[in-house]
Amino acid sequence: MKSFVRISALLGAEILVMYAFFEMQNYLTNVWNLSFTHAAGILNFWNGISMVLPLLLLFVVDTITGNFAMLVLSSTAYTLGTVMVAISTPPLLANATGSCKQYEPHCLGRVQKTLFYAGMAFIAVGIAGHLVSLHPFLEEQQDRPSDAGHIQVGGYTLLVLLSLTGAIALPYIKPWSVRFGIPAICTALATLLYLTGWCKYDRGPRSRVPLSSVCRVFATTIPMWPAVIVCSMVSSIRNTYFVAQANHLNRRIGGREVPIQVLLLILSGANQVFAPLADKFLNARAPSTGLGVTMVLSVLCCVTAAKTERRRLDVVWSHSLVDKPDEDIPMTVYWLVFQFVLLAGVDSFFEKSVAKFCDGYDQSDGESLKKYLGYLNKGVCGVGFMCSALSVYVVGKISEKVGGRNWFEHTLNESRLDNYFWELACLSGASLVVLVFVGLCIKLIRRVCI
Repeated sequence: MKSFVRISALLGAEILVMYAFFEMQNYLTNVWNLSFTHAAGILNFWNGISMVLPLLLLFVVDTITGNFAMLVLSSTAYTLGTVMVAISTPPLLANATGSCKQYEPHCLGRVQKTLFYAGMAFIAVGIAGHLVSLHPFLEEQQDRPSDAGHIQVGGYTLLVLLSLTGAIALPYIKPWSVRFGIPAICTALATLLYLTGWCKYDRGPRSRVPLSSVCRVFATTIPMWPAVIVCSMVSSIRNTYFVAQANHLNRRIGGREVPIQVLLLILSGANQVFAPLADKFLNARAPSTGLGVTMVLSVLCCVTAAKTERRRLDVVWSHSLVDKPDEDIPMTVYWLVFQFVLLAGVDSFFEKSVAKFCDGYDQSDGESLKKYLGYLNKGVCGVGFMCSALSVYVVGKISEKVGGRNWFEHTLNESRLDNYFWELACLSGASLVVLVFVGLCIKLIRRVCI
């Protein structure tokens, strides 16, 4: 077994976990009986932590561990986390804790909830560690002649098969314990497979970057933070409020119902379309121009989501489903495709704009510092995810004080999520205005100084 396939197995298991956890919003609302905003807040905070951690772990990799040891630690954390989340489902510990086996809130005790939160924390560490070290360590193995050709094809084929399994086969498994358990088993097997190459991997040298240089990088990104945080707040609604919208909508194509993960496949496909478009657009333009396009797409995405949510609410009201959150809604889920596609454009243009900004960083330790610049921006994105949870609380309190009714009730059918989407659209528009204003000011200052 070659190094490429061993390391690729970790990426394949991560993809399978991603598809399994795509419905975590529905798991927390349906099984834990949390309000949809409470569930979204948990997931956004968790996503935010997993995006902030890579900057710290990158410094650890460069100064202490290296990529190989970091992958050992992160893969172990990933395995522990997925196993703990799977075990936290009601049936698996029912006999040990004396609780029931049904997927109901009263069957979840303190032990199950503690395991769940601890497991999610371990998974956040695993995601961060993989993000920092998996691809760099994989690239360190590419110089080996024996790892070329059909070995690489086999590795990529494995990734595609696991993606299709996660998107198509896994959602048809109804018990949550099995749905979470299969990725946990695959993650454990991938980690063991990775460890079998302990003595066979190529291990590149660590690049030691002075802490003072990292601090200078930190200062260069401050002007971008408002736009980055707003874009992140919009991106955070993908796996939370968009998934909540899709729940209980009609997912049939012809006479066959497709899993909700088809929306994630559409998002991934749209990313593949927008990424080269963003590269071509930014080829001769400044990163700030790409951020401007990102904000325009963000406005369009939020407006589309608001219109779609209002349409969904109209159907809910007309069929008297406000007090029936578990009833199916006679509206096709494919109305959501437009907002998912636009969100893919937001993510692609934002990622490419930040990447070009990092490429323009030209100093003595430029190559090493570019990594920190990228992960610093990702950390700011994580702050944006956490700000999303805070904004929902603040907007809810303001709406209750001004209008006498909180926009965010316990269930989605009782809430006015469309109003929140309009608020995000206005925030994105305001960020675009600020971005243009700051750009003009900088341009004017340069002219005066020259």
